[in-house]
Amino acid sequence: MNDLRRWTTAPALLLLALSAPAAGGAAEPWKSLSSPGGVFVIEFSVGEKGRPMYRVKYAGAGIIEPCGIGFVEAEGPDWTGGFDAIEMGVVSGHDETWKPVWGERSTVRDHYRGATVIFKRPEPPGELKLDVRAYDQGVAFRYVVDPSAGRNSIRIEREETEFRFTGDHNLWAVYSAQGKYSKTRLSKIRSSVERPCVLEIGDGKVIAVAEAALVDFSRMRLRRSEVSPNTLVSRLHGPVRAKLPLKTPWRVIMAAEGSGQLLQNNDLILNLNEPNRIAEPGWIRPGKVIRDVTLSTKGGMACVDFAVENGLQFIEFDAGWYGNQGDEASDARTVSRGNLDLPGVIEYANKNNIGVILYVNRRHLERDLDKLLPVYREWGIAGLKFGFVQHGDQKWTRWMHKAIVKCAKYKLMVDVHDEYRMTGWQRTYPNFMTAEGIGGDETRPPNEQALANLFSRMIAGPADHTICYFNGYVDQTTSHAAQLAKAVCFFSPWQFLFWYDQPSSAQGEPELEFFKLLPTTWDETRVLHGKIGSYAVIARRKGSDWFIGCLNAGEPRSLKVPLDFLPVGKKFEARTYHHDPGAETRTKVGIARRGVDSGTVLNASMSGRGGLAIRIFPAKEGSARVPGELPGE
Repeated sequence: MNDLRRWTTAPALLLLALSAPAAGGAAEPWKSLSSPGGVFVIEFSVGEKGRPMYRVKYAGAGIIEPCGIGFVEAEGPDWTGGFDAIEMGVVSGHDETWKPVWGERSTVRDHYRGATVIFKRPEPPGELKLDVRAYDQGVAFRYVVDPSAGRNSIRIEREETEFRFTGDHNLWAVYSAQGKYSKTRLSKIRSSVERPCVLEIGDGKVIAVAEAALVDFSRMRLRRSEVSPNTLVSRLHGPVRAKLPLKTPWRVIMAAEGSGQLLQNNDLILNLNEPNRIAEPGWIRPGKVIRDVTLSTKGGMACVDFAVENGLQFIEFDAGWYGNQGDEASDARTVSRGNLDLPGVIEYANKNNIGVILYVNRRHLERDLDKLLPVYREWGIAGLKFGFVQHGDQKWTRWMHKAIVKCAKYKLMVDVHDEYRMTGWQRTYPNFMTAEGIGGDETRPPNEQALANLFSRMIAGPADHTICYFNGYVDQTTSHAAQLAKAVCFFSPWQFLFWYDQPSSAQGEPELEFFKLLPTTWDETRVLHGKIGSYAVIARRKGSDWFIGCLNAGEPRSLKVPLDFLPVGKKFEARTYHHDPGAETRTKVGIARRGVDSGTVLNASMSGRGGLAIRIFPAKEGSARVPGELPGE
């Protein structure tokens, strides 16, 4: 990826303070905060009727036009108007590098300029206070409410944060976290859309509106304004009750020259969350997973053996092991199936260094969590998958995050399924491994949908895409080579690879070596090519090995893959796993190999629903360069 600083505008942008009044008759000059390299500028002022206003510039051009901010209390003050003055506190710089317990990168740089912005009014008296940060990847702000005389709590009825764009842009709309994306005009969206929300603004440029650090608040979605064209407005999933002081989740605006760069900048969401609070996280273990679809002792033991043989780290028992998940009478402390010796499988798995993950429906988690956790710790399981969690409103958002904290005390990792989307809190509690909130492989997505998810949903963080490798639908919608590529493109420290499969599904397919050697967390990630809904090439490094996933949709396409990220002067071998109609296996995956170095440019040729995966590793000392060319070169 090119250095963001190539879009740096004049040095004056580093601390720009405009004196012109706001559009629409703002009475106060704009107060300005720019990012360290001047890529982003966020400005605040007071508009008509004392409305607090802001706007955003990217690379010297406006992307968010003057629009309103604020919220309305239930039976209390309206914080969307009546202001006549604005103050910006001292601008401070922040630049540190931190190491996540696991992630897409071994180090993350947190580099921004920040300030406090305060809107003031005489009647009713009070201040609207914002924390603001400007990064070279985007800007973010949150509301801060401090205690005051006779006031130590607040009830927010609704939020009125607006995002007014410069035109009726194309927007990738999805109306549920696991739904199907459709590309539509902003003016044509039907109802509130999920976040992150990605818009295309011309010349390949994209904008994303996202939420970060949602822990004890109502989830934000985005609805179309009824009165202001080209405008989205925050829509909370219910009122918020909080003790003071209160810091709301961050409202985040990102922009980039293309979808690939936007995805590569997704660590901005992590940076807006608190640091790790687990003092000794050595027990937190990423890895690959196979689900036992039989819910039996025989099936569980077979999955353990398969995991050992194929380089997986976990097996999972899904819904049904303790009874009907929809029945309140079911007891998740007992095994209801007569053919499942769960303690025996757990003991066998642990002896083979394979962890066991158990699915538990939210009904039984909500009712019995404090009873379940010591039992599961005694059983020796590795973690839980929360099923069908209640989501959106403050009550259940708070409950779920508290549940993950409780799981950490028992050294249990967590995967949250169904409609929840992450907002970066896995930095704070890294036992929160992954979440669904995506139309994963069990929904049989064509590559267009997978690539819509990749460049929107994945901005939010890890996604449990539940890859289905051997299932018959793969041949109807994509290819097995593309399934291999998905395991690189879709980041998840717990990566389910065989969602509908059994160990017997495998028949010695040679390409399974790719899954066997594939890590699930990374030292470095590069998005080499990307266009939402169309194509992607993502390269990830672990140690000295690189894994590259290439996905394509729509029309046949060839993409150049330069290997200039390899160390100069070192020799490597590249193995490509590609669709080959002539291959003798039913998966039709061919394997090609050749010698490569930092000067090599590979050619990824893919059909309109294809993909390919590449593994690059150091050539053995003294070995000759491997002959041959990759398909399509």
